[in-house]
Amino acid sequence: MLSKKYKFKNARLNPKNPVFKSIIFLIILISLILAFLLDLALGSVDIPLNEVVKILLGQEAEKLTWTHIIFKFRLPKALTATLAGAALGVSGLQMQTLFKNPLAGPFVLGISSGASLGVALVVLTASATTPTLLADLGIISDFGLVIAASLGAASVLGMMLVVSRRVQDTMTLLILGLLFGYATSAIVSILLQFSSKERIQSYIMWTFGSFAGVTWKQLVVLIPVILLSLFLAVLQSKSLNALLLGESYARSLGLTVQKTRFSIITSASILAGAITAFCGPIAFLGVAIPHLCRSVFSTSDHRILIPSVTMMGAILALFADLFSQLAVSQMVLPLNAVTALIGTPVVTWVILRRNSQKSFPS
Repeated sequence: MLSKKYKFKNARLNPKNPVFKSIIFLIILISLILAFLLDLALGSVDIPLNEVVKILLGQEAEKLTWTHIIFKFRLPKALTATLAGAALGVSGLQMQTLFKNPLAGPFVLGISSGASLGVALVVLTASATTPTLLADLGIISDFGLVIAASLGAASVLGMMLVVSRRVQDTMTLLILGLLFGYATSAIVSILLQFSSKERIQSYIMWTFGSFAGVTWKQLVVLIPVILLSLFLAVLQSKSLNALLLGESYARSLGLTVQKTRFSIITSASILAGAITAFCGPIAFLGVAIPHLCRSVFSTSDHRILIPSVTMMGAILALFADLFSQLAVSQMVLPLNAVTALIGTPVVTWVILRRNSQKSFPS
């Protein structure tokens, strides 16, 4: 009798058990809701969680200023952080599968640098002078930023894809990705030399990364772009699973590899490019989040990884935003510094783990 209970308990705790996965998904979902509410409640002015919930439900708050703070400042920031974490996580997952490289990501392979170049070409060469990067731009200009950043990201990713066909060594591929990143950074540096002081200052502040600069007007552009790209990524789940087993196996299943690659490149570029356009080049999240989800669920099935990466990425982005605001009183830390502190231990763990394992993904 004891043996049967022990076996049943082990079956329930097995990460591959559907019940276990459902419980983990529920825990992640609850954590996401809690992180979202905390991001709305905490800041220079602390608002009780019950008041936050009342305000979100359309009820009257104890103080009118709390309603103004949440709807004017904190809710757009929290929504942006949620979208950014989800987008960068899924983009990193797509690239890691496409390149069969555990260290692939928007930042490591130069995708964020390509997106930054696209934004720099729009912002630094514009004729009008604005005090902030996106403050006075309209909907059309916002779409222009998204398109420019996505094209910049797609250009670098496309070059990396061409190189990956000839280079088999993953470390060589990563070095080339860094070189592409340095090249695009060099072009941006040249553009900075010919730009006005106001635009240089705006661009430098943008490179620090922030979720606070996105307005409701810009969210009208960002939300549908990210949601459509995430939906495209979900539709690619079976194709990504097939690519894990090799291109020959994928072709045997009737998969058109070239079209699939183009679809993945398009989705990953838009996800990374759109977030980079509005929030700046956010580092490390795209590399770290997929590995966290693989470890938690002990699977490489993208039908599980894509939704889990979406939620886990949003959670980490929200906590990174909270930490950047609360770590130092009366000062907001650069978001890139916070995400680097989160991502560096994970990337280090991946590199050390690969020394003892030859296969990918685990």
